[in-house]
Order: sequence, then structure tokens, then C-alpha cells
Amino acid sequence: ANGDMAEVEWIRPYLTQATAIIAADGGARHVLALGLLPDVVVGDMDSLPAALQAPLAQQRAGGRETETAVPRFIVYPTHKDETDLELALTYAAQVYAGELWLFGAFGGRVDQFLANIFLLAHPTLNGRLVRFFDQYQCLWLLDAAHGAVEIHGRVGDTVSLLPLGADAIIERTSGLQWPLHHELLAFGPARGISNRMIEDVATVVVGNGRLLCIHTQQSWQR
Repeated sequence: ANGDMAEVEWIRPYLTQATAIIAADGGARHVLALGLLPDVVVGDMDSLPAALQAPLAQQRAGGRETETAVPRFIVYPTHKDETDLELALTYAAQVYAGELWLFGAFGGRVDQFLANIFLLAHPTLNGRLVRFFDQYQCLWLLDAAHGAVEIHGRVGDTVSLLPLGADAIIERTSGLQWPLHHELLAFGPARGISNRMIEDVATVVVGNGRLLCIHTQQSWQR
């Protein structure tokens, strides 16, 4: 995504593992900063980096093989109901299998940040595990369909579990300082915030409802 990031080198190991790199419009700048090219760029192209303007013009003129050229541009009108990130995310969910990793979706305007988080509940994802990363934090949505989900970190890291949209029931947790077993977390109160990892791997199992799980590395905490 096109959110601001002070530094991008930490993303490189994730991108080298990825099946494909999909940029939401101006988010391509983060990929270019690493000396890489996105496989696909999705959006209205109103914030496309200058380095990709010429390939886009060639595709529009019919001078590129759009199915094989890198990057491939999937262009939408400027006036639309979806954000560029929503379009990129739903494209990725429809074309690729496995987990989806998002970068550059934190920070900036509060409305955009909240809209980005709510995309985790998008019906197109239908239970897919989608993780939002910044340099020291990871956020994803859990429900009963995910089963036992492991959180890999270090002792002292923070794990917050926040219901999204309605109350949620946690079947069980392990590896956390304050364990939760058959516990109701109500939507609204902040009861699930700032738990601590007491092992390098923690586990969360959701019994009912949906939970935002936010893992924050200890090195970032203030």
C-alpha cells in the first residue's frame, strides 16, 4: 500500500519469499526503493511513481503484452467505490492461494487506516489469513475457521486481542502472561489489550466471533 514508511529494507525478506508482489498504485514506490519491480500494479494510477509511467503508457497504447509484461497494470477509474488497496487485496485473494501479506497500510489518515483494517473482514477473503505488517508490528483477523494460530515472537512482546464488529469468545490461549480460556471479550471494552508473551511462540484459538490480533515487538514498545 501507499502508506508512509521511514525505512523499507526490512520488507525485502518477505518479498523474496512471495509468490507475487502486488502494489496498490503508489505503493509501488516502496518496491522500487528496494530495486525490485512489482508483478502487478492495481488502482487508478493517480499516484504511480514516475519510473512506471512509461510502461503504463506503453500498455495503454497496446505496445506491451499485458499478460506477461512486468509489471502488469490493472487500471480502474479515479471515481470508484473501492480504495486502491481494496482492489489490490481482492485481486490477490482471487488469483493467488495462501496467506496474504500487506505492507504500507499503517499510519496516515485515521479514516484510511481504519478502512484498511476493516478490509480484513472483506467477504472476498472468506477466512483467508491476511497479515498487515509494519517494521515492529503485525495485525491480522482471527476467527474459528483459522483453528489454532501461532504467534512467533519473543518473551516480552505484546499481544492484543480485540473483538471486531461484535463480541467474540476465545476458546483458549497459550504462551501468554494472562491466559484466556472460554472467555467472552465484549466489543467496545479494551480488556484484551496488552497481554505479554511468556514464550517465544504463543497460540490463540477463537471459539466464536472475530478478533483482531496485534503483535508488537518488545523493541518498539515505549
